[in-house]
Amino acid sequence: MRPILIAEDEKPIADLIELTLTSAGYPCEQVNDGEAAADRIAERDYELAVLDIMLPKVDGYELLGYLQSTGTPVIFVTAKTALRDRVRGLNLGADDYLTKPFEPLELVARVESVLRRAGRANVVLRAFGVELDPAARAVTQHGKPLHLAPREYELLELLMRNRGITLYREVLYERLWGDESDFDTRPLDLCITRLRKKLGWKQEICTVFRVGYRLEKEG
Repeated sequence: MRPILIAEDEKPIADLIELTLTSAGYPCEQVNDGEAAADRIAERDYELAVLDIMLPKVDGYELLGYLQSTGTPVIFVTAKTALRDRVRGLNLGADDYLTKPFEPLELVARVESVLRRAGRANVVLRAFGVELDPAARAVTQHGKPLHLAPREYELLELLMRNRGITLYREVLYERLWGDESDFDTRPLDLCITRLRKKLGWKQEICTVFRVGYRLEKEG
C-alpha cells in the first residue's frame, strides 16, 4: 500500500504518530513543516495524510486543499480544540479531526475508519508467524487457519495493530467489553491467557506490571 503522510512540526509527536502507525502495519513518511509536505504531495500519492494545522510555512488548511485535488483522505491531529476549529476543519473537507493529547489506540482506530470509508483499508497484519486479515476476520499461523473466539480475535487485532506499544488494561477492557465503569481485570487477563496458549506466545505478549499488555516487536 502507499504510505501515510505525517506533517507535524513537533518532532516528538511526529515520531509518536509514526511509531503508532508503523506498528499497526502502515508505512509512513514524516515531514516537519508545511512546505516540505506540499513538496511531497506534488511528488507522489499517499494512502492518507495526518496533518497538524499550525504548521510553519504552509498550514494544514492549505495542505488540505492540495490533498483534496488528489482524493487523499485527511485527518487533522491538532492542539486547536475549540469547537469552531473542529467545525471549520470538517467543513473544509477533512475526514476526521483528533485533538492533542491523544491515545495512540484512538489514532489507529480513526485511521482504520477513514480508510474503510474511502475503500482503502486492506492491511494484513503479521507477527511471529501469525497473519491476521481484518477484512476477512481470518487468522492463520504458519499458513494454517487458527480458530479464535470473537474477543480473542479482537484482542489479537488490537495488539498486532499496536506492536511495541503498551496498551492500558482500562483501554483494552473498554474496547472489548464496552463499559469501563464496570472495569474488572479478570476477564481481560483470562482472555490474554487463552490467547497466549492458543498461539504459543509465552514471551511475545508482555505483561507490563500494573499497566497493561504489549505485543513485542520481532528482532
